Amino acid sequence: MDTPPPAPSGVRHRLRALPAWLRAKDPGLAATRRAARGAIVMPALFALCSKAVGSPVMASFAAFGAFSMLLLVDFTGPVVQRLRAHAALAVAWAVLICLGTAVSRVTWLGVATMVVVGFLVLFSGIVSSVLAGATTALLLGFILPVSLAAPLSALPDRLAGAGLATAASMLAVTLLWPRPSTDPLGAPAAAVCRAVAVRLRVDAALVLGPDAPSPADCLAAATGAADAGAGLRRAFDSTPYRPTGLSTGARALVRLVDELTWLTAIVAHSGTPQDAAHRRVTAPCLVKQAAAHTLDEAADLLEGRHTDPAPLGAAAEALRKALDDMERDATDRLPVQRASSDLGQDQDVTDFLGSLDVSFRAQELSFAVLQIAANVDLAAAAERRGWADRLLGREPGGLVPPLTAARERAAAHLDPRSVWLHNSVRGAVGLGLAVAITDVTSVQHSFWVVLGALSVLRSNALNTGQNAVRGLAGTVVGSIVGAGLLQLIGHNSVLLWFLLPLAVLVAGIAPAAISFAAGQAAFTVTLVILFNIGQVPDWRVGLFRVEDIALGCLVSIVVGLFFWPRGASAAVGEAMAEAYADSADYLAGAVDFAVGCCTAGPEPAAAPLEAGRQAAAAARRLDDAFRSYLSERGPKPVPLAEMTTLVTGVVGLRLAADAVLGMWQRAGDLHSDSERAAARSELLSSADRVSAWYHGLADGLGGRHPVPEPLPADRAAEGRLAAAVRRDLRDERGRATATAVRIIWTGDHVDAARRLQTSLATAARATTPRR
Repeated sequence: MDTPPPAPSGVRHRLRALPAWLRAKDPGLAATRRAARGAIVMPALFALCSKAVGSPVMASFAAFGAFSMLLLVDFTGPVVQRLRAHAALAVAWAVLICLGTAVSRVTWLGVATMVVVGFLVLFSGIVSSVLAGATTALLLGFILPVSLAAPLSALPDRLAGAGLATAASMLAVTLLWPRPSTDPLGAPAAAVCRAVAVRLRVDAALVLGPDAPSPADCLAAATGAADAGAGLRRAFDSTPYRPTGLSTGARALVRLVDELTWLTAIVAHSGTPQDAAHRRVTAPCLVKQAAAHTLDEAADLLEGRHTDPAPLGAAAEALRKALDDMERDATDRLPVQRASSDLGQDQDVTDFLGSLDVSFRAQELSFAVLQIAANVDLAAAAERRGWADRLLGREPGGLVPPLTAARERAAAHLDPRSVWLHNSVRGAVGLGLAVAITDVTSVQHSFWVVLGALSVLRSNALNTGQNAVRGLAGTVVGSIVGAGLLQLIGHNSVLLWFLLPLAVLVAGIAPAAISFAAGQAAFTVTLVILFNIGQVPDWRVGLFRVEDIALGCLVSIVVGLFFWPRGASAAVGEAMAEAYADSADYLAGAVDFAVGCCTAGPEPAAAPLEAGRQAAAAARRLDDAFRSYLSERGPKPVPLAEMTTLVTGVVGLRLAADAVLGMWQRAGDLHSDSERAAARSELLSSADRVSAWYHGLADGLGGRHPVPEPLPADRAAEGRLAAAVRRDLRDERGRATATAVRIIWTGDHVDAARRLQTSLATAARATTPRR
């Protein structure tokens, strides 16, 4: 009889379970990768500069430079892009070290410069994820030299240390466990494309066959599309800044989030697949099949299955042809030849507008799919550029140049209501005050005070206070552990050298895998070891760090209490109200442009491009406020599900205006000689009613008035629009025109914005009592 193998010991069992635990706590092992590199490079540089070169200044800047460039940043993209980002960070460090050293010996100048540099660095993070992810590393490049007062003669050693850190870091990110070239949005965006394609094919198969899907297939397709859309939004909202860079490809890809969110909302609002097939009209189903094929080709490009954009271009062209065919089919089916005396009958009006309802849904989703295809193609074209084109910033077309995009994003947040502006001002004042405190108190390690302030500053006073407590607790524990190590080790510097890489490794992993307090504790142990190597053991290093961190935390709490203490939870409501008001104005302007194109009289109003830019800027401010709101610790004063519904509603309202504007601009008929005053009047009236309701919603979200009741469907207005189309929009042979179809579709876009109101009003009422 076989004897069972002995059970593993407790230590061996824990060691075997460690990789699984680490992967669960550190998805993708991103923090572990950074920590492992730092554990190799940082001690090596410190040993080289302190022992071989014999320069303590160079050793400090090399060690902290490596810590900054390997543990505090993790650039994404291909290796070439990562190296370029590290080179740019190194140049910025050199400039900041020179500036910090130059002002370090004059207190008021150092404080003022810290405030200016702090604001510029913190605010610049709004431009791209590259800058946002490098914010702490950039600030450390100024905090270190400005906190350690020294004459300009110290610059060569400081710059040499930073230069060594740069060279070693660039080698490390290339050779030591290189990061896979992945994009945080590519995979979830492709998943949405494929899931919606499945849903559209199920819709079409219910009418076109040959085999009708079962109810279970229909339910699975609808659920899959909704789940994929929710997954994409979670990926987008899971970082404290927009996960995009300034490159053309990155900016095109991030646009997909709004467009795919809108697409999934269109599909969800169209009901079940059985509902979509109720009228059994063939042309819209052919459009859905073409749209599904286009989405699959877009997903192939996003997933990197191929790099040839030709299949996506061919699919998009086939979709445009199917859309043209559907417009002609819809025009032919318009019942304009019926006697006008029948218009008052409810069934006649219902049949008249219902004949275009399915076609409108197909047209609405086709606009979104074509926008998605264009952005995916643009992203792919940007990735195919050669090195020279990338270096010179030559755009493949479609989006504005990077500097223009950066200015637009920054200008959108130079607004008193911007959460990002609030956080930048709060952080800059806190860092400046910390620098001032270090000079007044003459603490031994002054830069620890500033680092303490930087590490606990958050977007509201409550979170800052909580982080201060955690930071202090972790520092105290780390000081105790460090003092215990020194007592055990004594003068054995060799053992301290062996412990230093392990301490750096734990300090890099602990914040992500355990907690902020654990990270502070591990970092304190690292500093205790670092400052005692080759020295007479001094346990007071840990005590000095506790004192300095306490000062930094106190500065952060004071600043947090005086500068927007409520943080993003207060600002997100104002940002949302502004976004709804601006998007409502944009929709009204788009309809005004549309009716100007389809009726005689004065020249049509100019396309509301400025209103569109304002709506997009307000949406970006809302997006960043919402992301800050999600990243804040503690209970949420506003329910997350309702808040997400309201944020998605802004996307739908703004992109509905885009669809109206795009439909009439593509038509090419910028003015008409026919008099269609009745149709003009009905469209403007409907748009004004819907726009006014959204302004009322904005007032309700801002707490100025109660949230308005959703507008009911206006059957009389629909009848009047039907009458206007029949009376005014026939050609000389009595047939309906394509302009008639576009006018009805414009009215449908406005009505789609009206239908959103029920869910938005419910969500708004759930949030406003809690403000």
